[in-house]
Amino acid sequence: MNIPTSLRRAKTPVVLTAAVLLAVSACGSAEAGSDGSDGEGGKPTGTVQVDGSSTVAPLSTVAAELFRAENPGVEVAVGTSGTGGGFEKFCHGETDISNASRAIEDVEASACRLKGVEYQELQVAGDGLSVVVSKDNDFVECLTVDQLRMIWQPGSKIDNWNQVDATFPDQKLELFGPGTDSGTFDYFTGAVNGEEGASRTDYAANEDDDLIVRGVSGSVGGMGYFGHSYYEENKDQLKALAIDGGDGCVAPTVEAVQNGSYKPLARPLFIYPRASSLEKPEVAAFLDYYVENNKRIAEKANFVPLSAEQDAELRKDLDALKAKQAKQAKQES
Repeated sequence: MNIPTSLRRAKTPVVLTAAVLLAVSACGSAEAGSDGSDGEGGKPTGTVQVDGSSTVAPLSTVAAELFRAENPGVEVAVGTSGTGGGFEKFCHGETDISNASRAIEDVEASACRLKGVEYQELQVAGDGLSVVVSKDNDFVECLTVDQLRMIWQPGSKIDNWNQVDATFPDQKLELFGPGTDSGTFDYFTGAVNGEEGASRTDYAANEDDDLIVRGVSGSVGGMGYFGHSYYEENKDQLKALAIDGGDGCVAPTVEAVQNGSYKPLARPLFIYPRASSLEKPEVAAFLDYYVENNKRIAEKANFVPLSAEQDAELRKDLDALKAKQAKQAKQES
């Protein structure tokens, strides 16, 4: 199942289903239950607020669509304010689940603690960052990590492909990439330049991956990077480069991400559910569905599914979240 691009990259929350509960006469129609169920078969109703990484958004969007097919009374809103922006909302208690393409940072965790927000990190899929060029680029198939660093390191003045490799043509190099609020930016800069956030600044930065696709595909000398699912969605316009992390050129395939050979640009993808949100039946049901069907969701969203060991760890982490919620509820009672 392919999610329409306009839906997957929306910058405001996307409501995947709106359940309108109509007032009915007293002659036989059940009223909505106070526990979040609809009073008819125990199906949950209500809203689940999700925000954060634009990379993970397609994953949560697919999860929400599959969940909605079985639970039409639940609205799931998926926003894309970036990993950092998502954590800011999450730690202020504005969302139930935060999508993240990197682990939560110490300063973000501290912000959550100050607000009393308990959570659990859940890895739900894997991803390989794709370094992409235009489909019309016929002179580069693979770059080394050292070459990527030459291009993207702070202060780099490289603006022509023949500065990267003397065998490349005299072709202007135009760079496109995610903005600084993106977990993809954090991961790429850390993996390539050795420090998160360390990057040249004279490139076309945008949180909207569609604009990165448009920029790269429209320039023979263009280069950009983002999550592999966006490459899969636009591979008729783009070419993904193989990366040599020291053991030869490796393309960003599912197998290479799973076996760790696509280095250093393979990464885990996370969701961070808020423990107190599990008190809402619609959130608890959505989260259970997400975890139980993680392999199906990842495959439908063009991400790398978890290994058997990672799947077992995910289920343990969900149990840990439920334990936190139970402890929190007991303390508040």
